[in-house]
Amino acid sequence: MSTKTPVSVIGAGLAGSEAAWQLALRGIPVRLHEMRPKRMTEAHRTGLFGELVCSNSLRSASFETAVGVLKEEMRRLGSLVIRAADATAVPAGSALAVDRETFATALTRALEDCGNVEIVREEALSIPEGPTIIATGPLTSAALAEALNRLIGSSKLYFYDAIAPIVAAESIDMNVAFRASRYGKGGEDYINCPLDEAQYEAFVAAVLAAEKVALHPFERPVYFEGCMPIEELARRGPRTLAFGPMRPVGLHDPRSGRRPFAVVQLRQDDRAGRLYNMVGFQTKMTYPEQRRVLRMIPGLERAEFVRLGSLHRNTFIDSPRLLRPTLQLQARDDLFLAGQMIGVEGYVESAAMGLLAALNVARLIHGRPLIVPPVETALGALVAYITDPARRDFQPMNANYGLMPELAESVRGREKKLAMSRRALDRMDEWIAGNSLAVDDRDQQSEAVSADTVRSPDPRGASAAPPR
Repeated sequence: MSTKTPVSVIGAGLAGSEAAWQLALRGIPVRLHEMRPKRMTEAHRTGLFGELVCSNSLRSASFETAVGVLKEEMRRLGSLVIRAADATAVPAGSALAVDRETFATALTRALEDCGNVEIVREEALSIPEGPTIIATGPLTSAALAEALNRLIGSSKLYFYDAIAPIVAAESIDMNVAFRASRYGKGGEDYINCPLDEAQYEAFVAAVLAAEKVALHPFERPVYFEGCMPIEELARRGPRTLAFGPMRPVGLHDPRSGRRPFAVVQLRQDDRAGRLYNMVGFQTKMTYPEQRRVLRMIPGLERAEFVRLGSLHRNTFIDSPRLLRPTLQLQARDDLFLAGQMIGVEGYVESAAMGLLAALNVARLIHGRPLIVPPVETALGALVAYITDPARRDFQPMNANYGLMPELAESVRGREKKLAMSRRALDRMDEWIAGNSLAVDDRDQQSEAVSADTVRSPDPRGASAAPPR
């Protein structure tokens, strides 16, 4: 197969941006289609590649979590997305969070400056011939979704995702709120708004009574458990929020010395520390009701909301029946799907799927056998989950240790997770070496993100190697 004909990558979100970069690094020309800003989605605000529309956190950087291991696996595979995230990080305790605008700008400039990437700022109305990666995400345009449906049938699934509000830091009353991270991990990276029992009960009642954004009569709400709107949680019981995003464990109000009954945490959303994201506060309340109800939270009485929460429909395919572990569509050998639309949940997971799809497209073009990551790795375990044909009632999934095979040795708790992380990274290294996947791209990536960063990331990334 010729390497002169460009590979079509549709969508320049995290998965599409990663896929385009990986192909270009391997000398394969890419035609990257992105309809924004000519045509916007319900959630995006800019035409930048990799724009983060929900949280600015890529979640934990610790090897005690599978997503922390997945980040390290991607670093070892030369991920542009993780390199840009490391370089644009903002304080977030043990998590990797980014200045969202700087992060997206870095990705955009890297691809704009890449000689092997042609950028097409038009909506893709059909699926191109030849090797193609579709990575249009959960907000795929109607025209492309219809083209895909004609190919796969009407097996499309859907759920609803809700975006959390962002508050201007200067509008938070720090005479009430206090800085701390749970159990002292991360110092004072989070702002915490404490509630006593009466304040919590009044807040829950207001959330339940508030006017909500109405769904269309033909739409059935199917929410992802990891991104549940606060009103849906409140509806499940009067204490559900207190055991969920408002849980006070690991926090003590320095003024009283006691643990609050409930707490709302805010996480820094930009490098300058001017914006704070309300952690876990996805909502489908109307805008006027959000302003009224959220200002009932102590410390947020005069909050200036830079972005209010919103609700949007996310679509994903029935991957266990439609997708191979190589991320090829069952119905067409040279068509690959990646990102959130294949049923992975999370920024890191989405980008990882774009990376894997690109590796296999490159191998297809060069006439080499396609590959699947070892199931002991975070990447391989997630792929195995979403493409398992025996799976029924498929729902989106994050990377987690529960997807990985059990260890041979009998260990529990933290030691078990660290042992799984060591095994995962050892197997990833073997897979990279055995399939000649290493690309000497460090200099290119460092240059690609340097224009918008203030520091150079450690080559190994934000987290230390797992203990031996």
